[in-house]
Amino acid sequence: MKVLVTGANGFVGRHLVALLHREHHEVVGAAGPEVPGGTDVRSLEAVTALMASAAPDAVVHLAGFASVAKSHQLPSVAYSVTALGTLHVLEAARQKAAQARVLVISSGEVYGKVPFEVHATEEAELSPTSPYGAAKVSAEVCARQYHHGYGLHTIVARPFNHLGLGQDPGFFLPSFARQVASGEPVISVGDLTPVRDFSHVDDVVRAYLMLLERGLPGEVYNVCSGEHATVREVLDLLVDEFGSTAEVKVDPARVRPVEIPWLVGSPRKLEALGWSRQKSWKHAAREVLGEARQRA
Repeated sequence: MKVLVTGANGFVGRHLVALLHREHHEVVGAAGPEVPGGTDVRSLEAVTALMASAAPDAVVHLAGFASVAKSHQLPSVAYSVTALGTLHVLEAARQKAAQARVLVISSGEVYGKVPFEVHATEEAELSPTSPYGAAKVSAEVCARQYHHGYGLHTIVARPFNHLGLGQDPGFFLPSFARQVASGEPVISVGDLTPVRDFSHVDDVVRAYLMLLERGLPGEVYNVCSGEHATVREVLDLLVDEFGSTAEVKVDPARVRPVEIPWLVGSPRKLEALGWSRQKSWKHAAREVLGEARQRA
């Protein structure tokens, strides 16, 4: 299978490309515009040229605005990259690769404030609380329209929080790991109380490949573990593993203007395809701490 991966130079993109190569698929990796020769998905002309050149059997659209926190500061950028960018990928596929399976990566953030103890299913109401989440909803609507309107083989994945090596240092786990491993006397944090459904990035990319192979066009699939932990529990694991005695202090600049207290999903629909979790978030946290130790 020849697979075009947008956002191939990103955190998840690098893990997915590596998996596709291990499984002997042909990969066309499209980096973002920050890389020389990369593709800006906000340009329909650029995306169409990429699609025509790649002539893929499948597309995984990972390119998008990555930060929930920054989307509050840059809502127009979040929308243009995520919503408009997805529209451009779909239109380019319709024109140049109409038989390709197109996996659009959304987010568990589309559910918004899920009631405590509820594991969101794919049928739950979508109530995003951030421009990031709202832009993902818009991208999903485009994917459904291109399936129902034009017969494009679109599938939507809704990944919840995922952790692993190579994540941008601005995200909470690599930030915590760097501070712990460097031996700083104070660890600066945001809100530690939110409960999240954490997965290892290796399990997430395995899910994406499975959806390309077995997912039903027109359908949406949660990509999550169904288990939960607080952000505080992740930090505590790092501190305990390292033996840190640093003071933990909340930095107001790290607190989001809107926070979701509980966001946990149900993976049952994905599990029905044969997927199962193989690595825990604790495994990912230890890997990231080990990487931070080496750098320190």
